[in-house]
Amino acid sequence: MSYTALYRKFRPDVFDEVKGQDHIVTTLKNQIKADRIGHAYLFCGTRGTGKTTIAKLFAKAVNCEHPVEGSPCGECKSCKDIAASASMNVIEIDAASNNGVDNIREIRDEVQYSPAQGKYKVYIIDEVHMLSIGAFNALLKTLEEPPSYVIFILATTEAQKIPITILSRCQRYDFKRITVDTIADRLTDLAGREGLEVEEKAIRYIAKSADGSMRDSLSLLDQCIAFYLGEKLTYDHVLEVLGAVDTEVFSKMIRSIVAGDSLGCIRLLEEIIIQGRDLTQFVSDFTWYLRNLLLVKTSADASSMIDVSQERMAALKEESKSVEEEVLIRYIRVLSELLNQMKYATGKRVLVEVALIKLTRPAMENNLEALVNRIAALEYKMDKGIVVTNSVTPTVSANTVEKPKPKLEVAVPEDIAKVAESWGKIFASLDGKTRGALRDARPGSDGGTSLSLVFSDETLYDFANRDEVIKAVEDKIAEVSGKDIKINMSLLQKGVDFGDQFADILKKINFEVTEE
Repeated sequence: MSYTALYRKFRPDVFDEVKGQDHIVTTLKNQIKADRIGHAYLFCGTRGTGKTTIAKLFAKAVNCEHPVEGSPCGECKSCKDIAASASMNVIEIDAASNNGVDNIREIRDEVQYSPAQGKYKVYIIDEVHMLSIGAFNALLKTLEEPPSYVIFILATTEAQKIPITILSRCQRYDFKRITVDTIADRLTDLAGREGLEVEEKAIRYIAKSADGSMRDSLSLLDQCIAFYLGEKLTYDHVLEVLGAVDTEVFSKMIRSIVAGDSLGCIRLLEEIIIQGRDLTQFVSDFTWYLRNLLLVKTSADASSMIDVSQERMAALKEESKSVEEEVLIRYIRVLSELLNQMKYATGKRVLVEVALIKLTRPAMENNLEALVNRIAALEYKMDKGIVVTNSVTPTVSANTVEKPKPKLEVAVPEDIAKVAESWGKIFASLDGKTRGALRDARPGSDGGTSLSLVFSDETLYDFANRDEVIKAVEDKIAEVSGKDIKINMSLLQKGVDFGDQFADILKKINFEVTEE
């Protein structure tokens, strides 16, 4: 006899064997027991969550000669015929390939004939959202007022594509994604019934990889068993078959990224590729790992949201201390964008390598997340005792002679006041990066020969108080005013309002600047 796939072999025969959809099973059983059976049902939910299985069980139960608490007995002729797909009372239609008006008209003609045996004719239309608009319109009247012996069960993964006129005629049931614990328990039970030896850690990884689909989990288990036939199925075996990566690799990767070690990240990626791991799976799992770190860092009860062992949870908590929340958010954003790009890319490796370099070099981006990342990277290096230097060394061509700058007159307090008054014009003429650094700054005069730029935001002050930013502003002021004016960056004291400190200068300055 030919081999039967696990998801077909262990399809539930009674409602009690259905896992993870108790709210639907209980409702349908109560309807059968109370003889309050509807004429049209809509089963919505992601793949592999039991829509077709429950539809067949419902068809069995309403035609069963001896139902037990609303569940089919499985022993009568009707139950056996339906289980063997030999019953004329249950008609399964695939709307993906039978989506025309003529197909629905055939159904409309057939419903006029009562069942030869049993009480109900049940039409199960799978992937009903694939029907054409004409087919939906042809179905409307029959769906609204079918004969008393006809039941329609429509199943779909995309309920939003179904016309509201159809939705309003059906009882809608939304199938939930099945939890990792429920899937793991089911897989453990089935492995025992099959006489298979499977490591618990391997079972849980398969359950997690199934993404809430019981059918997917059974297919993955089938695939892993076939590869290691006759052997104990271990966690490492599952990783190898599914092309996945162990969490220890993610731990090494995040440490390399935080340290700014681009070469270390690329070498680690090389090892992953040599082992035959799938790059898309790696990026997806790494993003999930960073999500777990973020939950650990932001929630006091993250263990209820993260499915890991106590030892792994302790490791996550320890690792989360080395990364700021904003930095983790930036990492997740970059990797999420990468996943979208990888869907249609042929050179996936290059995309992943570029993304890893971007993660280790926050200076490549100018947004606030990258700024926080750069500050965190500097703090990390300072804690480690690493000397921080400017990695960019300007080179001058042998044929290029820098023109000496003309010596400017030293500004007097009146010049400073004029510059402060025209600050809006000066600000608008700066380059975009410098404007971003100074967007919180307000100018003022301390009565000397320097212009004060005062900040209320400490992070932006730290970012702006750098030699390259100060020089860019001083050069622009010299270009506009023809005076040598020095810049003095300062941070506004807590509790002090800028208007109180520089009330006289605020009256003269127009801060409504339109950037071109």
